Amino acid sequence: MSGILSKKIFVALVIFCVLLIDQSVKVWVKTHMNYGDFIPIFGLHWAQIHFVENEGMAFGWTLGGSYGKLALSLFRIIAVGFLFWFILRLIHEKAPQSLLLSFALIMAGALGSIIDSAFYGLLFSASHYHGGVAELLPQGGGYAGFLHGKVVDMLYFPVYEGFLPSWIPVFGERHITFFKPVFNIADSAITIGVFNILLFQRKFFDSRSKKVDETS
Repeated sequence: MSGILSKKIFVALVIFCVLLIDQSVKVWVKTHMNYGDFIPIFGLHWAQIHFVENEGMAFGWTLGGSYGKLALSLFRIIAVGFLFWFILRLIHEKAPQSLLLSFALIMAGALGSIIDSAFYGLLFSASHYHGGVAELLPQGGGYAGFLHGKVVDMLYFPVYEGFLPSWIPVFGERHITFFKPVFNIADSAITIGVFNILLFQRKFFDSRSKKVDETS
């Protein structure tokens, strides 16, 4: 029982720490930067804090319209509920700590986006390009209703920007930026969790499927 409790505490601490970092950075960016502002990280041109907001999914992808936004927010809530149940099941099945870490990162990332969507529209005024630093708890109310807030993104790593060589078929001489998406800590947590599961956790799921086959 103590082992199960310690694993639950571990998962809770991971989720709490990721959410604390994610939300602290987002609130600072929202209340200190104009929309579209750039701040170089350690003076590097290819690593920047770049404040943008998106209506939808990770890395700036969107699901159009007000109904699309609502559907995405509700889907996230359902997904988090499933993740909570699945993590508890993994704990009772004595899953390795590295696997629990992966799912805790994924759950923390999903919760981070839910907080943005659910509450940022209520808590902040709108951000603008010039002189538009958002205000926390504005007198006139926030810029959107419950579950219709925008997700704050700020991590931008344009490692290469330029024209492709002319000898490349179809895409030659096109101007590209790599890596172009702007993302946040929550997106990073989900990505790290998913890649860790895909690359390093197959053994657990293979053994789990064998046990199911043996009992069926």
